Amino acid sequence: MCEFISWIEKDGHVLFLTANDIFNTQRGKELREYCQNRHDWIGHGAIRFYYQLENGVERECTDFSSTNNFPAEIVSAIKSGAFRGLGTPCGLLNEQAYAEYKKIKQSAYAEYKKIQQAYAEYEKIQQSALAEYEKIQQSAWAEYKKIKQSAYAEYEKIAQALAEYKKIEQPAYAEYKKIQQPAWAEYKKIEQPALTEYQKICQDTFWNLFADINNRAECWK
Repeated sequence: MCEFISWIEKDGHVLFLTANDIFNTQRGKELREYCQNRHDWIGHGAIRFYYQLENGVERECTDFSSTNNFPAEIVSAIKSGAFRGLGTPCGLLNEQAYAEYKKIKQSAYAEYKKIQQAYAEYEKIQQSALAEYEKIQQSAWAEYKKIKQSAYAEYEKIAQALAEYKKIEQPAYAEYKKIQQPAWAEYKKIEQPALTEYQKICQDTFWNLFADINNRAECWK
């Protein structure tokens, strides 16, 4: 994972990715499918994939204390809000605005954690169902072993005992899966949108604050 922000210098050009490149183009869609992890969307590998580059000099900087640390093209893109949704570098905001951002971010995270508690509920349901299945499975297996050990020479009895075990065990496992799978699906249905919403709130809050020039660090005004 490369840092925010990364770029590649090649033949006198500064190549980097903006939100428009990533979210509003066909190549950007292919990039998101290729990278999987959203943190890699603006890294050097992503830039190379997007522009189909094989060479060039890789650069990155996380020090936003001065615009002199970045090429003019990137400074202009930052000031225009072109990286909305791709990062929240603290050096862009002044102290008061960053405090406001952190307050909203923490509130959004608390809401997300509430949703995550749904996983605990899933675990409770899943563990209960698994325990019930194991209880049935172990009892049936013990019965099978008892018959097998006492009648090892009698193949038909052993086969019948195994068939009886399967007849008990398989419906029990099916019942467990019937409980476990919907519980997991229900959790994922809730958790994924919650994470997306949390990330959106953080990004929108940060860049909305940055859009007001009065909220910017002095060098970014």
